[in-house]
Amino acid sequence: MTKISGIFAATMSVLNSDLSLNVEKTIDHAEKLIDQGCHGTAIFGSTGQAQLIPISEKIKLLNKLSSSKYKNKHLIGTGLNSLGETINFMKIATSLNFNKFLIMPPAYYKYGDSEVIEFYSRIVESVPECKIILYNFEKLCGYKFSIDCVKEIVKKFPNQVVGVKDSSYNLFENLKLDNFSIFPGSELKLLKGLQLGCSGIITATCNVTAELSRKVYDDYFLGKEQSHNQKLCDVRGAFDKYNLISALHTFYSQKNEIYNNILPPLSLLSKIDEKDFINSLKDLNFTNKSPMAA
Repeated sequence: MTKISGIFAATMSVLNSDLSLNVEKTIDHAEKLIDQGCHGTAIFGSTGQAQLIPISEKIKLLNKLSSSKYKNKHLIGTGLNSLGETINFMKIATSLNFNKFLIMPPAYYKYGDSEVIEFYSRIVESVPECKIILYNFEKLCGYKFSIDCVKEIVKKFPNQVVGVKDSSYNLFENLKLDNFSIFPGSELKLLKGLQLGCSGIITATCNVTAELSRKVYDDYFLGKEQSHNQKLCDVRGAFDKYNLISALHTFYSQKNEIYNNILPPLSLLSKIDEKDFINSLKDLNFTNKSPMAA
């Protein structure tokens, strides 16, 4: 398998007014990001409210996505705590010829490296055709991968565990493995990560920075001057002041009210925060009318 690399958006889920998943518009949103410059997307990551969306709706989306011209460009997040549900969902996905997955360890319970290795071992043994990108995000799941743990999992399953998304930022600078993809979870780490040999990024804010992120990525490999990286980092910094899902839905709702729909307990930004947030982006000459915005 070719090493996974590039700019990936952890794409948003688009919801109907009754908070059910709008399958067609969620797919359309993701694929417009590919058209804007992303090499691919991560469907049902944290940004896609994966932990809050019913499995039945996820399956409906996979069935529709299976006929997409961009089918092979999507990573499928599981967003499930249950080992059994994770395996069953992956089996359905692989039956539709999806085999690249982004999988975070379960939230809520406390555990260590040996338990995490057992969790992923059970998955691989049940779905051996899978390609897994580990998801390192202590803030959300309560566990942070160590370098030794990642190396042990990869040693055990070199053909299945093919990368890591590092949103805890303790791996991307020092983890070195052959033919293994490392994706920092922020545009702030994109350029440094590339300089260190990382494969790209998987980020929430690529929902709005797809073109800018792709320019930084392409300019690095073309040896060009980095004339877009500062603006990219400034935009990410503006979003980082708020809950990213809330900020993204607030940003998109300026143009399309369907993005006002968000699953509780998540919410849009308050009116005060919305005003400050939108003004901060305008100060950067980055608005939802800008060609560099989604």
